Parts: sequence; structure tokens; C-alpha cells
Amino acid sequence: MGRWKIGGNSINDYVCSGCYRIVPRSECFAELLNYGQLELPVPRSSGCYRIVPRSGCFAERYDSNSGIKRYFAPHSAYLCSPNPAQKVSLNISYNRIWSIAYPIILGSVAQNLINVTDTAFLGRVSEVALGASAIGGMFYLVFINLGLGFGTGAQIIIARRFGEGDKKMIGKTFDHALYFMLPLSILAFLVLYAFSDDILRPLVSSDAIYAASIEFLDYRVFGIFFAFAQILFRSFYIGIARTQIITWSTLVMAVVNIFLDYALIFGNWGFPEMGIKGAALASVIAEGTAIAYLVINTQLKKHPINFKLYQFNTWDKALFVRNYKLASPIMLQNFLSLGVWFVFFLFVEKLGEQALAISNIIRSIYIVLMIPIWGFASAANSMVSYLIGMRKQGYIMLLLRRILLMCVGGVLLFVLASVAWPEAILSVYSSDQGLIQKSIPVLYTVNFSAIALAIGFVLFNGVLGTGKTNVSFVIEMIVLGFYVSYVYTLTNYYNADIALVWTSELLYGVLLTSLSWLYLKKGNWAAGKI
Repeated sequence: MGRWKIGGNSINDYVCSGCYRIVPRSECFAELLNYGQLELPVPRSSGCYRIVPRSGCFAERYDSNSGIKRYFAPHSAYLCSPNPAQKVSLNISYNRIWSIAYPIILGSVAQNLINVTDTAFLGRVSEVALGASAIGGMFYLVFINLGLGFGTGAQIIIARRFGEGDKKMIGKTFDHALYFMLPLSILAFLVLYAFSDDILRPLVSSDAIYAASIEFLDYRVFGIFFAFAQILFRSFYIGIARTQIITWSTLVMAVVNIFLDYALIFGNWGFPEMGIKGAALASVIAEGTAIAYLVINTQLKKHPINFKLYQFNTWDKALFVRNYKLASPIMLQNFLSLGVWFVFFLFVEKLGEQALAISNIIRSIYIVLMIPIWGFASAANSMVSYLIGMRKQGYIMLLLRRILLMCVGGVLLFVLASVAWPEAILSVYSSDQGLIQKSIPVLYTVNFSAIALAIGFVLFNGVLGTGKTNVSFVIEMIVLGFYVSYVYTLTNYYNADIALVWTSELLYGVLLTSLSWLYLKKGNWAAGKI
């Protein structure tokens, strides 16, 4: 009888320690199979994996009768995972989807407490302050979306590596994302700080709104560094499917912001009365508090050790370039997408200060309607990439159908409340009854739009999760082209009623749904590698 001797250890210790690289052949399909405490890839045939010995490692088999020693790659190596340190399991149940989505949704609720309180407080200052916060806030968010685009790319890669069980590469991806995000935040800050007045002056026709917008941005611009840092941590936690911390960090930010809004906008509790500048300063301080919470909590959870964060050992040009190629289309599409929404408000501003004030109120409510959409869309993005990392592409359409059912159901709850009590909801944002009555038709319009966007966002994020970000960019550009043309025609040629102008959001949702579904059904995305 012979026996195995692998460097003094068992066969599984030897192979799993990294002495062999197990390389799957592209033409073969590996299934996941539970083997003891690990789920291990097992090929359908012996030729599906090439087993490549690493230098310094060896396999010996001793025959007790002849004493002959032979060196070769043992067949048992086929049963060893390339990275057995982490158990990988397939779970796309409704409970699992909800466990990932609900902390993001709760975080969005807390985030939107900020939007609601800003709008509600400034609505009691003046229509000019309300409109200026919309213009200034949207202009600021255009630059934030550059960072959000790169963060989404990092999230896709982190989720893919998490599906593959490669913790070391998760940390390396995080670090290399930071290499890009830091200089990008500095560049965005410099552009906002130095050129906001020159950019906005020819775009805003009202002198009062222009002046108030610049006052807002003079303070708000300093939050760009905190916002980019939050995006990076958000990408990490969604990628590893541990999203509860997002809820708590955003809740901390919301509480601080509401307190400071009340204090700084109106000059309560001994604070100076700063008006719209107080709203901007409150947001900056709140964002700084949130990032402090994230950094401290990440350290306490030992994530820098478990996922090799903050290593900064070597610059990996190939990894950086790969990350950039994946993320750059998302960055550009996010920048253009929010840029187009900023243009939407510029078109609306030309209809008058009241139309802009109505649109800012509706924007705040619309964002509340989007809360479940963002949560489930982020879950779709991350879980699709995770499934591809596990080589379980066949489950992706089932996953998306389940997410769609939950997302549309969640949006309907908000829509029904909005339809049932429109005046009560609008009165939170303004005490002007004339403004409230003129806002009701617009509110009904965005209710229908939110349902279409619920479907469109989930499917679109499914496309993003496949790693085919160049395709998602093309889809977004087609949709935005129709969107801008539609809004421009209504506002510049027909001087349309504001409720009709807001039907552009319904058009956006229908087109996004159609093109994303078409690609997922007909496109070649299943074999995508990142």
C-alpha cells in the first residue's frame, strides 16, 4: 500500500496552501459542490482544470514495497478550492435580498431626512432660498456623481472578488480606489471653489437665485472630501454584503444635520442666523461626522485586518488600469445623468421662480419615492456581480425577477401614501396654499414615474453588475438624449405646464426599462470577466 506525504502535511493542506495553482479552462464549466466544510469547484471532466505546481512545492508518493518515490500532481488536487479560507454559498432568497437592501434603504431614509429638513426649513425662509438650494445642490451633486461612478465600479469589483473568496484582492481594490478618489476629490473641490460663479452666471436668469446659489456653494464645497470618502466605504460594505453600517452612519449624519439646520438657518440656541449658508454648513459638518463614524467602526470590526485594507504596499498599475476601465464609463454616465437633471432645473427656472420652487418641493418628495429603488438597485448590482464570481450566471434572471417584485412593491407603498394624502405631504415643505395646490398635479405625475423607474433602475443595475459598463453607458446616453430633447421642447417651444414637463421622468423610466431588459435577454454578458 502506498501513502501520501506532502511536505509532512495532509494532501488537502498541501494543495490548499497554494503549492498548486488550479487554472480552469475556458471551455469547461465548474460546479460548486459541498465538500466537508468547504464548497469546492469540481470540474465535469479531468481536463477542465490545469494544475500548475508552484516553485518550491512538491508532491511525493512512497510505495512501501518498492521504495520508489514519484513526483506528480495528485488527482486529489481537483478537490481543492483555490481559496478555501472563505466559505462560498449560493443564496438568492427573498430574505437574503432584503438583508442586503434594507440597510441601504434605511440609510436612504436617514439621508432623505436631510433633504426633507433642508427643503422644509428653507421653504420657510423664501422661495428664492428654496430655488437656490435646488440649483446649488444639483450643481454640487454633479461633481459628487463623478466619485459615485468610480465607487460603483469599485463596488462591482469588490462583490466579484467576494464571490470568488479573494479577500486580499478586496483590500487591494479598496486601496487602489482610494488612489484615484483622493486626487479626484481635490480636482472637484478646486473646480467648484474657483469656477462656480463663472459657470452658473450665464445659466441662471434670476439674479437673486444666482446670488443665493453662490452663497450656498461657498460653504457646501468643503463637504466634497467627506462625500467621496463615504462613497468609498459604501462601495466596500455593499460589495461584501454587510450593509448595516450604512444605515447607522447615515443616521448619525441625519441627526447632526437636522440639529444644525435648525440652529444655523434660523439662529436658534445661540447660533448665528445664516439662512441658506447655514444649511450648507450644517451638511458639511454632518458629512464629516459620518465619515468619522465609518472609520472608527471599520477599525473596531477589524476589517483592515480581515480584508487587508490600508496596506498601500505596492502600486499595481494593471489593477488600477483595470479598475479605471470598468469605472470610467459609470463615472461619465453618472456625471452626465445628474448633469442632465441639473439642466432640467435650468430649463424649469426659465418658466419662473414659482415653477422652480414647485419643482424643488417635488424633487424632495420624488427622492423619497426613490428610497426603496436605490436600496434594491444596489442589491441587484452587487448580487449579480457576486453570482458571476461564483460562476452561477444561470440564476441571475431569477434574482432580478425577485428583486423587481420586492422593489415595485416597496415603491407602491410610498405611492399609495402620496396619492392618499397629497396636501398633507406637500404642507411639510411649504405653508403657501397656492404653491401646494399647483404642486398636486406634479406629484401625481411623479408617482407614475417612480413605478417605471423602479423597474428600470433594477434592470439597469443588473447590467452594471455584469461588468459590461460600456454597454450601460450606451444605454444611458440613448435615454438621456431623448430625455433632454423632450424637456427642451416642452420648456422652450411650448412653455408647457410644469406637470407636463415632469412627465419626462416617466419617459426616462420606460426607455431605461426597455433597453436594459433587451440587453439582459439578448446580450452577451454571461462570460464577462473583470
